[in-house]
Amino acid sequence: MHPQSLLASATINIGMAFLVLSLFSIFKKQPSTAPVYYARRLSQRSRVPFDPPLTFRRFTPSVSWILRAFRVTEDEVIESSGLDALIIIRLFKFGIKFFVVCSLIGVVILLPVNYNGQDGPPLSYNSLDAFTISNIRRGSNRLWVHFSCLCFISFYGLYLLNREYYEILSRRIQRLQHIRHRPDQFTVLVRGIPFCPEHKARSCHVDHFFSKHYLDSYSSYQMLYHGSDIEGLLDQAKSTAKKIEELKKTSTVKRHDKELLLENGTREDFAKIALHEEKLQELSRKVHQLQSESVLKGKELAAAFVTFRSRQGASLVAQSQQHPHPLLWITETAPEPRDVSWKNLAIPHRILPLNKIFVILASTLLTLFFAVPVTAVQGIAKFEKLKEWFPPAMAVQLIPGLRSIVTGYLPSVILNGFIYVIPFAMLGIAKLAGCISKSKEELKACNMVFYFLVGNVFFLSLLSGSLLDEIGESVTHPKNFPSHLARAVSAQGDFFTTYILTDGLSGFSLEILQPGFLLWDTVKSLTYARGKEKKPYLYSFPFFRVIPVASLAVLIGMVYAVVAPLLLPFLICYFCLGYVVYVNQIQDVYETVYDTCGKYWTCVHHYIIVAIILMQVTMIGLFGLKSKPAASICTVLLLLLSLLFDRYCKIRFYPTFRHYTVQNARENDELDKKSNLLQENYQNAVTAYRPPFLRPVEFVGSESSSTQPLVSTFLRPV
Repeated sequence: MHPQSLLASATINIGMAFLVLSLFSIFKKQPSTAPVYYARRLSQRSRVPFDPPLTFRRFTPSVSWILRAFRVTEDEVIESSGLDALIIIRLFKFGIKFFVVCSLIGVVILLPVNYNGQDGPPLSYNSLDAFTISNIRRGSNRLWVHFSCLCFISFYGLYLLNREYYEILSRRIQRLQHIRHRPDQFTVLVRGIPFCPEHKARSCHVDHFFSKHYLDSYSSYQMLYHGSDIEGLLDQAKSTAKKIEELKKTSTVKRHDKELLLENGTREDFAKIALHEEKLQELSRKVHQLQSESVLKGKELAAAFVTFRSRQGASLVAQSQQHPHPLLWITETAPEPRDVSWKNLAIPHRILPLNKIFVILASTLLTLFFAVPVTAVQGIAKFEKLKEWFPPAMAVQLIPGLRSIVTGYLPSVILNGFIYVIPFAMLGIAKLAGCISKSKEELKACNMVFYFLVGNVFFLSLLSGSLLDEIGESVTHPKNFPSHLARAVSAQGDFFTTYILTDGLSGFSLEILQPGFLLWDTVKSLTYARGKEKKPYLYSFPFFRVIPVASLAVLIGMVYAVVAPLLLPFLICYFCLGYVVYVNQIQDVYETVYDTCGKYWTCVHHYIIVAIILMQVTMIGLFGLKSKPAASICTVLLLLLSLLFDRYCKIRFYPTFRHYTVQNARENDELDKKSNLLQENYQNAVTAYRPPFLRPVEFVGSESSSTQPLVSTFLRPV
C-alpha cells in the first residue's frame, strides 16, 4: 500500500469521526432525542438535565461528554452496571496502558533501526516497508534489537495481565459480598432427575434426595415444567387485555345505575369491550386449569431449582458429584433469575452434546462462507496485482485521488461492514447450544466471534494478501520465496492500520451516534407515533460484540508491535476513543440484564494470551526468514515462558471465577447472621425461580384479574 492510500484512509476516517461526534454532542442536548441517548436513565426514571431552549450552547458541538467519561470512576461503573461492565472499561484501559509503552519503544527504538536497516538509504521511498522489519537485511545483528523489544513487550504484557487478574479477582470477591442478597447464591440447578415409578412424578425424588443427603442445609425446591401451552394462552390474554385498554382510552366508560354509558364512543365500542372481556375471562379460566397441580404433574421436566438455607450449603452441592451415575442428579450453580433461559431448561441434558456439535458445524460453515468477501477485500487492497489480472480496473486511475481512496479506505469499510453482522449471527447460533442462561449464551458467542475474527479477519487477510502480492514473483524466483513472504507479511501492516482506523474512528463514532435508532425515531415521530409518548430504546449491553472486536485490535497491535511499529500510535487513539464511547454507553444507553461478577475477564485474559503467543510465533518465523536462527531459538524459550504463565493463571485465578468458593460463601453467611438477614435472603430465593408462566399476572381491563398467582408454586420446605 502506498503512503497516499494510508493518508487518504486516515483523512476520511478522522473527518468522519469529527463530523459524527460533533453531531452526537448536539443531538445529545436535545430533549427529543433523549429516548435514544438517555435510554437507560429514562428507564430508571432518572432526571435528565437539558439546557434552556433556543440557547446558543444547545446547538453547538462540545466535548463535555468526553470530560464526563474521564470523571466516571470504576466504583460508579460497578454500582450502576455491575462488574461485567467494568471488564469492558478495563479492556480499553489495558489497551491504552500497553500500547502507550509499546509506541514509545516502537517510535524511539524500532523505527530508526528499521529505516536504516540496509546500512544505507531505504529500499523504496514510495512504500511504508521502509519503517518495518522487512527493511532489515538478512542476518543483520540489528535483529537482536527487535528480539530485545519483543522480550520487553512480552514481559510487560504478562505483567499487566497478572496485575489485572489480581485486581479483578479482588473486585469479584467484593462484588459477591455486596450482592449477597441475590437468590442465585442460595440456589442450585439440578438436572437429570430420575422418574419415580411409584408416584408417577419426579418431584418426590427431589425432596427425598436432598432432605436425606443435605438435611441441615436443604430448604425447598421448585420443579420445572413444559409450559409452552400456558405461555401461548398468556400471550393471547395479554394481547386481549391490551386491546381492551386501547378501546377504553378512546371511549370513556362510566358505571351509572348498573348500566354502562359511553361518552365520546358508540355502542359498537361497548360491544367490542364486552366481547374482549369475555374472551379474557375464558383465557384466564383455561390458564387456571392448566396450572392446576394435577395437570402440571404430568408436565414435569427432569430439572429443578433447589434452595438451601445457606450459601455454603449451596456452594458445596453445586461443586459436588451427587450420584455414581454422572448423568443423574447433575448440579451446578443457578444463574440469577433474570438471567435464566427458561426454554433451554426443557432440553434434555443427554442431547446437549448434539446441540454443541450442531453449533460447531454452523459456526464453521459461516466462517468458511465469510472467506469469499475477505479475499475480495484483499483483491481491492492489492490494486497493483489486481490491474494486471483485470485490466478494466485501471480506469480507477483516471480520476485523481480515487485510487488512494479505493485501495486505502474502501477495503476496510467493506470488511467492517461484513464484520458488523457476524456477532449477531454467532449469538443466534449460540442460542441453539442449549445454555441455561443468557450470560452463558453470550459468553459462548463471544468466544465464537473472537476465533471467527482471528481466523477470517487476521489469518485469511494475511494469507490472501500475501498470496495476491507474491503470486508470479514466487514462480519466477522460487529461491526468494521466504524473503518475499516475510516482506508480504510485513506489508500487511498497512492494511491492518486502515482497518484499525476505520473500526476505531468510524466504528466507535457510529456506535455512539446510534444512527439506526435516530432515523427510526424520526420516522416514527413524523408518522404513526406522532404526538404519542416516546419509549426509550433500551437494549442490553452487547458484550458478545464489543469484547471480541476490541480483543482483535489488541491481537493485531501485539503481532505488529515489533514488525510494523508505525501501527501502534493509531491503536492508542483507538482505545482512547473506545474508552470514552463505552463509558457513555454504559452510563446512559445500555441496560444491565445480568451480572456474572467478572466471568468475562477469563475470556479477555485468554484472548490477550493468544495475542502474545501469536506475536511470538510470528517473530520466530520472521527471525528464521531473516537468517537469525539464534533469535528464533531464544524466542521459542520466550514462548514457553508465556505458556507457563498462562498455565499458572488457569491454576491460580480461573477456578475462583468458575465457582463460588466455600470460604467466600461462609464469610457472607456470617455477615448475614450478624445482621439477621440470612433467613430473609434464603426465603426470598424460595420464590425467585418460579417459572414465568406460574408467576402473578394482572391483566389490565379485566375486573376479575388478580395480582395473586393463578396457581401456587410447589415448594416443600423441610
